[in-house]
Amino acid sequence: MKLITGTTKLLGVIGNPIKHSLSPVMHNAAIAALGLDYVYVALPVAPSDLATAIAGFAAIDLRGFSITIPHKQAIIPLLNQVSDVAQAIGAVNTVWRTEQGWSGTNTDVIGFLAPLKIYDRDWSQTTAVILGNGGAARAVVAGCAQLGCAAVKVVGRDRQKLAAFQQSWVTSPIPVELSIHTWDELPSLLPDADLIVNSTPIGMHPHDQASPLEDAIATQIAQGAIAYDLIYTPSPTRFLRQAQQQGAIAIDGLEMLVQQGAAALEIWLGQTAPVEVMRQALRDYLGL
Repeated sequence: MKLITGTTKLLGVIGNPIKHSLSPVMHNAAIAALGLDYVYVALPVAPSDLATAIAGFAAIDLRGFSITIPHKQAIIPLLNQVSDVAQAIGAVNTVWRTEQGWSGTNTDVIGFLAPLKIYDRDWSQTTAVILGNGGAARAVVAGCAQLGCAAVKVVGRDRQKLAAFQQSWVTSPIPVELSIHTWDELPSLLPDADLIVNSTPIGMHPHDQASPLEDAIATQIAQGAIAYDLIYTPSPTRFLRQAQQQGAIAIDGLEMLVQQGAAALEIWLGQTAPVEVMRQALRDYLGL
């Protein structure tokens, strides 16, 4: 067991609730593998206490921290510097301390892109269909923009929210051309989609049998398309099983979780993160 002493440096993750977070599992496994005197802990912070908590973190020399729901947007005004990608997404998930104060970025895009890089695709000729238009969808849009996808189509249920989502990218530092569509358009969108991403929570444990797609609509997924679910438990989700039945390539959210965490750890530590150790720690913990 690791001995925590007065010299141990502190990293953490904030959220509300936070007990479910798997970040301590993978980060402490990485820290142990690197032989560093650090510890990564989950820190519950209520929304009303966010500003007080950030000030306290500086006072106790916390080196850096991850951010999860519901603080990813609310923390931005409390930071001294925010990266372009985090500004475009409108959310920060990684913060570190500098001489100027707290700096923040979003490593979800790095995480999202990592498992796609092994596929030999001409992304400039691909069409991406994103299911959902919430916070997770924003990182996916930014990732598709970096890939250079020819078309990015965002699908949601509320036309007004979709319009606001589209408008928010007009002045973004990340150039992206996206179109918005309602759920009833999916039968005509899916046959031409090369990449289909579920950014909704539909199908997440304990609702293992749910899918964002009805079975009849899922049959429209093209053979050879990539179906990507940001959910990592269960694995595979019903959405991915539906896609595999149509001959699609399935990617779950575990690798995104690992890679966004590894990118954050490299910011905090200034050295390469042991990605395989982090991945295996999560797989062991989840029983995969």
